Amino acid sequence: MPIEFASSARSTVGLEWEVMLADPTTGDLVGRAPELLTLLERQSAPERHTVTGELLTNTIEVTSGVGATVADAVDDVAAAIAAVRRSTDPAGIELLSAGSHPFAQWFDQRVTDKNRYRKLIERTQWWGRNMMIWGIHVHVGVDDRAKVLPIMGALAGFLPHLQALSASSPYWAGERTGYASNRALVFQQLPTAGLPWSISSWQEFETFVDDMTRTGVMEDPSEIRWDVRPAPKWGTIEVRACDGMSTLSELASVAALTQTLVEFFSRELDEGSPLPTLQPWFHRENKWRAARYGLDARVIVDRAGSQVPVREHITAVVEDLMPIAADLRCTQELQGVRTIVEQGASYSRQLAAADAAGGDLRQVVRHLIREFRAGPDRSVLV
Repeated sequence: MPIEFASSARSTVGLEWEVMLADPTTGDLVGRAPELLTLLERQSAPERHTVTGELLTNTIEVTSGVGATVADAVDDVAAAIAAVRRSTDPAGIELLSAGSHPFAQWFDQRVTDKNRYRKLIERTQWWGRNMMIWGIHVHVGVDDRAKVLPIMGALAGFLPHLQALSASSPYWAGERTGYASNRALVFQQLPTAGLPWSISSWQEFETFVDDMTRTGVMEDPSEIRWDVRPAPKWGTIEVRACDGMSTLSELASVAALTQTLVEFFSRELDEGSPLPTLQPWFHRENKWRAARYGLDARVIVDRAGSQVPVREHITAVVEDLMPIAADLRCTQELQGVRTIVEQGASYSRQLAAADAAGGDLRQVVRHLIREFRAGPDRSVLV
């Protein structure tokens, strides 16, 4: 099955941000995306961004245009959120984002009335109905499809770093899970989700897709739900390992780290250098550790099994990537990664907000709503 890979400018950026819709009084989710999208369709001005529905009617997804820089893509997302608020504020709907909602129940949610979603739920049943998860997707343009699978293989070694920085799902259906990212382990229950298979060339990828479509596992490559995957339609590598980011500034930081990593590996290939890879079993262990411990995890960083605190490794990687960030004009955004490392990710702020409120998870939702409007609230950690 030949799969075309669209032409894409190197290291351009696209962002997708899944956002929850909530009642401002109770904090519970509200399934009002269909009416909200109808209102937004009446806004006739053409924009670079898009706002669409998702699996559940309690969710919208905002998507940037193709950004020459991270800042360009972030500006698109900010414009999309502003457009959404022009409808949600009068309608009494609040917005928030995290990997999971602190207390909402799956059986109270409605599935969006689209054929692709009905088919997904019919196949996956209970697990599909339990997909009350929210994430971000970061696309980075790749100038040669021969680079895509090698870069993905190297990037897999940094998925736990991105997962730890974005971890924001410590609660599930009212329970404190003990995980920084419960979403990471829930999402991989779906068919074709989770860590990518070890595939080294585009030809192998085409064979994989052919095998999966012939056997009825999926209909086309868009149904591959790996934590990092090729996006042939857009000519990008798409990182999908991250929880929903609670703030726009942190979304920008994770996007910058993703963009600079992809560019670094692309330059290594240009110079004929082999890219680093880990054993698949190390990738699996690293994913679990990042999900469980977040920024307190120790990750395996080489084939010999050397282990380093993920905070320490992220700090070193960011320092190494700063010259590339300067070239890509995302230095400020990449520096934001250091702030997350030093001051904590969303999961730690949610836990602190719950502790300060005596375990009242409605206060955690209010905390997330405030952060979505104003940026990270570090005061809860004091």
